[in-house]
Amino acid sequence: MQNEKESLSLSLGQEIKTPRAAAAAGIVFSLLLAATMILLRLSGLPAMRGLPEQTWNAPDVSLALHLVPFAGISFIWFMGVLRDRLGKAEDRFFATVFWSSGILFLATFFVSAAVAGATTGILLSSPGQPDTALYRMGREISAHLLNIFSLKMAAVFIISTASLGLRTKIMPRGIALTGYLFALLLLISSSFADWLPLAFPCWIFIVSAYILADNFKSLEK
Repeated sequence: MQNEKESLSLSLGQEIKTPRAAAAAGIVFSLLLAATMILLRLSGLPAMRGLPEQTWNAPDVSLALHLVPFAGISFIWFMGVLRDRLGKAEDRFFATVFWSSGILFLATFFVSAAVAGATTGILLSSPGQPDTALYRMGREISAHLLNIFSLKMAAVFIISTASLGLRTKIMPRGIALTGYLFALLLLISSSFADWLPLAFPCWIFIVSAYILADNFKSLEK
C-alpha cells in the first residue's frame, strides 16, 4: 500500500514538473537563440542589407558561439518534454517531422556557428591584413547555412508543432495559427528582411509562456 502511494506521488510530481521544465527550457532557448542571432547580425554575419560590408566583429562572434551550445541543450530539452506533454495523443507522422526538423535545425545551426568560429580564429591568428577572400567565404558559408537551411528547418518544425497543437489541442488555436504565419515568414525571410529569423525564437517563447501559465492554472485547481 505504501509503495502504491509513493508511486502515485512520484507520478503526480512528474506530471506537474514536466510542463514547467518544458516552459523553462523553451524560454531559455528562445532568449539565447535571439541573443545569438542578434550578435551574429551585428558582427557582420551576414552583412546587413543597405550597409557597406563591415569587418568581422570577432568579440560578438565569440560571445555568440559560447551561447550556441546552451541554446541547443535547451532546445533538445524543450522538444523532449513537449513530446511528453503530447502523451498518447501524439501523431506518429507529425512526431517524425517534429523530431527530424528539430534535429536538422540544430545540426545546421551548429555547423553555421562552427564555420563562423573557425573563420574568426583563422583571421585573428593571421598577421597583418585579414584575408578578404577567406573572410567572404566563411561569412557566406555561415550565412547560407543559417538563412537557407537552418531557418527553413525551423519553419518545418513550427508547422509540425502547430499541427500537433491543433490536433491534440495542447495549445490554443490562435497560437497554432500564429505558428503557421511565423513559419511562412521564415520560409521567405532570407529574401527580403534581416530580422525576420527572430520569428522562430519569438514563437517558441509564446508557446513556452502559454505552457507555463497553463501549468500554474492547473496547480491552482
